[in-house]
Amino acid sequence: MRCVIARYPFDLTKSEVEEMLKGIRPEQPVSGPCAVISRKLYPVKQVGEVITKQDRRDFTAFEVTRALTRLGFTCHETPPAPATPAPAAPAAESDSGPESTSYIGTTLG
Repeated sequence: MRCVIARYPFDLTKSEVEEMLKGIRPEQPVSGPCAVISRKLYPVKQVGEVITKQDRRDFTAFEVTRALTRLGFTCHETPPAPATPAPAAPAAESDSGPESTSYIGTTLG
């Protein structure tokens, strides 16, 4: 697919972008616009630098995000919140106290 980044046209495919980023570790921490590529979260400026071989100051995050979205990648304005485990069920309360007293088989009177 033809994409224009920093006024230069690029013919890219999703698999080519994944191949270019193979072996490149995502910069940490990811704090701005980002894209999920090969199940890893990359800053879009890092991706743009790799695929265009240009300095990051030559293009905007929006240009790269638009190109990656058109190629079928999932992009985010900010990194998604990390998944937190579901809270554990509250512990069973002890069987003491008037609310839990069993009156079965007793004579009240």
